[in-house]
Amino acid sequence: MSYTTTEPRMSFGTAISTGFRRYAEFTGRSGVAEFWWFMLFIVLVNSAAKALDSTLLGADSGDAGLFATLWALGTLVPVLAIAVRRLRDGGNRWTQLFWLLLPIAGLIVIIIRFCDPSKPVPVQDAPVL
Repeated sequence: MSYTTTEPRMSFGTAISTGFRRYAEFTGRSGVAEFWWFMLFIVLVNSAAKALDSTLLGADSGDAGLFATLWALGTLVPVLAIAVRRLRDGGNRWTQLFWLLLPIAGLIVIIIRFCDPSKPVPVQDAPVL
């Protein structure tokens, strides 16, 4: 039995468009596929921006180049929003993001939280007549 809240087979393109369409929506839920496809897109474009920085601007690998910095600033709110929605879909609170303040263990914990399966939406009790 599956409790997914979004399309179980969300495509790469659909996840990207949904992620940017709901870029500042911290309410609601995002499924596993939507979250991980969107994060893959963010990482791929960030890698391309870093390569562009080193090729065109001669930035070192340790330096934050212009293109990578602009991309990171431009996608900060969408990444936070989809992370909050993913945590909510897995039955966790948004405050779980504070695990990222711990250097290595926090990253491991938050990745495990992001992999939690979707929880069913609680059904409101029917009114008593």
